[in-house]
Amino acid sequence: MTRVLRFLFFGVVVRGAILLTLGLTVRNRERLPTRGPAIIAANHNSHLDTLALMSLMPLSLLPKLRPVAAADYFLSGKLRGWLARDIVGIIPLDRAKIRKGADPLAALEEALDRGEILVLFPEGSRGEPEALGRFKTGVGQLAVSRPDVPVIPVYMHGFGKALPRGSSLLVPFNCTVSVGERLYGREFDGPHARREFMAGYESRMSELAAAETVPDWD
Repeated sequence: MTRVLRFLFFGVVVRGAILLTLGLTVRNRERLPTRGPAIIAANHNSHLDTLALMSLMPLSLLPKLRPVAAADYFLSGKLRGWLARDIVGIIPLDRAKIRKGADPLAALEEALDRGEILVLFPEGSRGEPEALGRFKTGVGQLAVSRPDVPVIPVYMHGFGKALPRGSSLLVPFNCTVSVGERLYGREFDGPHARREFMAGYESRMSELAAAETVPDWD
């Protein structure tokens, strides 16, 4: 039953809302992964980011798509927790346990080993619309520990205006999703591999942001 509800939610509700409300342009869609394991690493301005990204993938891949999200927010409350875990399919990160020394990447590495596709937001939390924030290095550590898993940089523009932080009302806007060329951890070696991977990732994201041609409306 949950599997059916999940397909209906993404196949009808999410895709319908995006189709009717947003003017969505997807650049280089062919660069999105067609199978796992893989990591989609995007900037983060809105709760809409996750749903929009997942709506771009074939429904056949839905069981393998695993957004990574904070447990203390998305599992707070029975209904929100059910939606996040069972319908959206998040891998929850327990930030309290991480602060006490738990390995934040263990569950993500296990998911990649199962052939799943992670949806990550290296900025951590939602930032200012259309402004790239500081990237945390966890995606770099994942890339180094799983060097043959592709990491796909994705720049999302306009979603922070369509569904701003603190709002539950979807506003019509032109939004874009620009998919960059994939990176592999195997391209980087030595004691500074994680740092060098992050420099490569940040460079790809900056290039995608600089190529954005839709105005900021401000």
